Amino acid sequence: MTAIKTLALDLETFSDVDLKKSGVYPYAESPSFEILLLGYSVNGDKIQVVDIACGEAVPDEVLVALADSSVEKWAYNAQFERVCLSVWLRRNHPQYFQSYSSPEDTVGNYLDPSSWKCSRIWGAYMGLPLSLKGIGAVLKLDEQKMEEGADLIKYFCKPCRPTKSNGGRTRNLPCHAPEKWELFKSYNKRDVEVELAIKEKLAKFPVPDFVWDEYHLDQEINDRGILLDMCFVEQAIAIDAKTKQSLRSRMQQQTGLENPNSVAQMKGWLADNGIKAESLDKKAVKEIIPNAGEYIADVLSCRQQLAKSSVSKYTAMQNAVCADGRARGMFQFYGANRSGRWAGRIIQLQNLPQNHMDDLAEARALVRDGNFNALELLYDNIPNVLSELIRTAFTPKPSYKYIVADFSAIEARVLSFLAGEQWRIDVFKDGKDIYCESASQMFHIPVVKNGINGHLRQKGKIAELALGYGGSVGALKAMGALEMGLSEEELQPLVDAWRQSNPNITHFWWDIDAAVKKAVLYKTAAETHGFKIYYKSGMLFINLPSGRRLCYVKPRMGINQFGSDSVTYEGTTTGKWGRIESYGPKFVENIVQAVSRDVLAYAMKTLRHCFIVGHVHDELIIECSPNASVEAICEQMGRTPPWIKGLLLRADGYECEFYQKQ
Repeated sequence: MTAIKTLALDLETFSDVDLKKSGVYPYAESPSFEILLLGYSVNGDKIQVVDIACGEAVPDEVLVALADSSVEKWAYNAQFERVCLSVWLRRNHPQYFQSYSSPEDTVGNYLDPSSWKCSRIWGAYMGLPLSLKGIGAVLKLDEQKMEEGADLIKYFCKPCRPTKSNGGRTRNLPCHAPEKWELFKSYNKRDVEVELAIKEKLAKFPVPDFVWDEYHLDQEINDRGILLDMCFVEQAIAIDAKTKQSLRSRMQQQTGLENPNSVAQMKGWLADNGIKAESLDKKAVKEIIPNAGEYIADVLSCRQQLAKSSVSKYTAMQNAVCADGRARGMFQFYGANRSGRWAGRIIQLQNLPQNHMDDLAEARALVRDGNFNALELLYDNIPNVLSELIRTAFTPKPSYKYIVADFSAIEARVLSFLAGEQWRIDVFKDGKDIYCESASQMFHIPVVKNGINGHLRQKGKIAELALGYGGSVGALKAMGALEMGLSEEELQPLVDAWRQSNPNITHFWWDIDAAVKKAVLYKTAAETHGFKIYYKSGMLFINLPSGRRLCYVKPRMGINQFGSDSVTYEGTTTGKWGRIESYGPKFVENIVQAVSRDVLAYAMKTLRHCFIVGHVHDELIIECSPNASVEAICEQMGRTPPWIKGLLLRADGYECEFYQKQ
């Protein structure tokens, strides 16, 4: 066989674990897991399909290449292939398996990701859909993913329901449908063809090597996983079930309704009690409660507790946990392809509820002990307690601790630096409170937190959070301005005051807007604020300081709802591929979030010698030995990358025995 330099791969597999609920790590770890088909191409040559399910053997040269760091392995969603092949090699060909990292690490069951590349990441880097079918359609590939694939996967790759007609079997084998099996082999081959076609189509737009290095670090973090206290998780689930049963019984007694969780039944009961409710969503019920009598308010409060969904995170933990108690595969590299940010998967660490309880450790101990009676005695809202305790399910391994470190106001710092808004830069330089200083600028009076004019800090805060990317009155409302006590009449003056106080940021929005329009309209290049923005091969590119670039597919000029010129491009919105309208402030948001993401990636590389087990936008969770220093980690995290000299960064941190927000 020719020396293997590159290997393109695609697998078809079977497992009794639900891949969507659990992710690939528990899926491949199941005793029932097996590889059915292995499609591969060596050095881009003829595609071979090895029918492992029917006894065909994978060539030794291919087995050796899987763990050979000099052989570049490619797949679409390569994490799936790499993890599955890791488990399969360890079980069936242990002599060919090699792992990586130190013995103290928890990545030992997986192949080193450093020689793997993923064509889905390449597509995401170019702003393309994340599905193989979607990317094939957008790129108009000659070879498209076969439509029959979903049915074939359901038939061969998942357990089936036993029936009289299928003889009571729980799995379909090749012998049960030979014609379907031959079609499945064609499907496997086609996926390798599509993967190769994607690489060929995107060849003139290579992903920078440093981005692949970030991907490899991402894979290492996913392989490492994050430890779960499963005793605590299981008790939380049991207490939640008991709480809901208690709430349901209480509401049935109070209302006489068979199903008080039913919207229709509850609306009818409220109407009978003189309250007409158009909706029973969280916001609507919150508005009804203050004006309802004590009896009705109690019923609605119980209903709110019953409807609390955040405790479903505990069930997600049960689904995701591996045999060693760690949850893996929680992060998707380039999950947000307009900024390149990571996205959360399975348990979704990116949107965990915050904790505000003073007695967090005590409440956690009661849940872990399963002490329902004490919880009922001490707390009037157990679902809320369980929600606030979700973070605490993540714990460091024995004899280790967590250090949690995050950037202080990273987006505000990046936006101020890129726009050259000097007064804001000085605020960060002097270590002052940006919300107070913003309010001072807006209202032309000193504002001190918990001091003189301290009541204005809240207005400064909401303005900062809502208005940095061109937001107006609607953005303030969406951020909860009215609920926080601001009046409708205050909102537009607040917008005007913020923009007048930040003229350079406002100019930055519209300078970017003009440059983007010029690039798209004349299919040329434009520069502003150090950013090169250009049109090439049907794409709009914005070069970032890190050397990465933002990509927008098939941009063109259009007319927006206000009758003005605007730029549109193709992308994923609300789960569908379609045309998206954008403008200067939105492009600035993409840029700022992308630069902030690159700063985090740089910090992750700086700290890659540590055991990073999780990250959330501007925060790192590090599992470390007891003598590790918070100050040292924050100092390393806060180092300014060489590609954006002058940006003022600060990282703050704390240590804890379980994950929490301080």
